Formats: sequence, C-alpha cells, structure tokens
Amino acid sequence: MVMQVLQKTQKIVRYQNHTGKIYYGIVEDNEILQLSSNFTDIVKNELKFEGVRLKYSDVRILEPVSPSKVINFGWTYAEHAKETGGNAYLKEPFLFLKPTSSLIPNEAEVILPSSDLTKQVEMEGEVALVIGKRGKNIKEEEAMDYIFGCTIFNDITARDLTKTDPQFTRGKGFDTFGPMGPWIVTGLDPTNLRIVTTLNGKVVQEGNTNQMSFSIPFLISWVSQIMTLEPGDVLATGSSSGSCPMNSGDMVLVDVEYIGKLRNYVK
Repeated sequence: MVMQVLQKTQKIVRYQNHTGKIYYGIVEDNEILQLSSNFTDIVKNELKFEGVRLKYSDVRILEPVSPSKVINFGWTYAEHAKETGGNAYLKEPFLFLKPTSSLIPNEAEVILPSSDLTKQVEMEGEVALVIGKRGKNIKEEEAMDYIFGCTIFNDITARDLTKTDPQFTRGKGFDTFGPMGPWIVTGLDPTNLRIVTTLNGKVVQEGNTNQMSFSIPFLISWVSQIMTLEPGDVLATGSSSGSCPMNSGDMVLVDVEYIGKLRNYVK
C-alpha cells in the first residue's frame, strides 16, 4: 500500500466501479487513482493508494461527498435577491436546508415535478464548500481552516413555490433538485471564483464570489453558531442574478473557474 500526500490543489472524486463498490479517488488527466481511504482519512491527509488506476470514463461518477446536511444560503448576491423578490439588504444571512435526497451527480437528469405541483422551475449556479472537520462556534478568523475543498452546486428551485410558501423547503426540496459535482477541488480560495451558468449554450448567469453580500468566513462562523458542522457537510453559498425557467429537454451547465463544469439534463 502506497501512502499518497494530498497536494495543495487536487481533484477528489467519488465513484462506483463495475462491481458496484463505491470509492474515492484522485483525478489525474483522464484517470482516477483509486483510494482505499474513507472521507475521514482523506480530510486527515491519509490517502491509501494500492496502485489501481481506472479510466474516468469507465466508472459511474457520484455526488462528490455524502453529507449529513446540505446548508444553503439565499440572497447572498444583491441583484439575485432583487430579481426573486428577496431582501437585498439583509442584516443576517438567509438560511435553508436541502434534503440529501435532492442530490444528484454530474450528467444526471433533473426530473421536473408534475405541473400541478409547480409550473416554474429555475436553475441557480453556485460554489459549494465541503467541510473538512467538525466545528461549533467557529471563530471567523479561523473559518477558512474548516474548508476541505470546493465543488459546484445547482440549487434547482420551484420559484412559484418559494414566492408563496412561508419557507423554502418545498420549493427547494424535490428529488433531483440538488445537482453537485463533478468533484471536490482542494486548495482553492473560494472568495474569488467566477461562476457562469448556461442554458442550452446561452449564458444566463455570470458572477463572482467576490460579489457576495456576506464573506465566506462570516457565513461559516455564523452558521456554526446554529448547528455543528460535520466533515462532508456541504455549504452552498448562493447564486448571482439571471436565474430563469428550465424545460424538459434543456441542458444546464454551471462552469466555475479552477473547479470545472457541472452538466445536467432536464426531463
């Protein structure tokens, strides 16, 4: 068994091989170095590599982590708050949770609910943080140390429901409403990442995490005062303006610099 050292910037993927077993691996070009480590070992930089290399195209890519909870921050970009009827001048973050049953991986299908449930489903391309260690009442100046890496998130939203319901659970919580992936990238500064969302090749959202109304260290510290953050938890940091309806047959792609592309199809 060869012990690998996690480099500053590396792509960590979670996948299923042809036998049905689930592994984490390191992506190198078009190959995956299969790790026998679990997520807890990986965040501790204990990477166990037994020499198995696989073609990326020969495995089924899964959501890059299996979190205990998916924490979402809403209206962190003022223009998006304005366009969706939210408060662009919040004194505190707007918080909601998505069920883990909403999560789907890169290239998977977003299944639109029946039209008698919702008639306006929209995309929201975002940067998501993956927590690397347990934390409660985290100090803002120490918050960045709790980030294991960054991934891409599409906060699919039934906009007609979030505009009428007193809270966001129904409009955000349908199965397949949480595309995430394709991998986790370590060693990135999440405070200055460009995000571009396209619908069928047309740019509909374009923003940068440096435009957020609240800083990322503040968001981590603030939410840790409410709930304990566990390794693998996902914090979706919010969406810029330009969210628009999706229809069956559409393809949505969220492109975040230094991370990659999250592509999903609408059915």
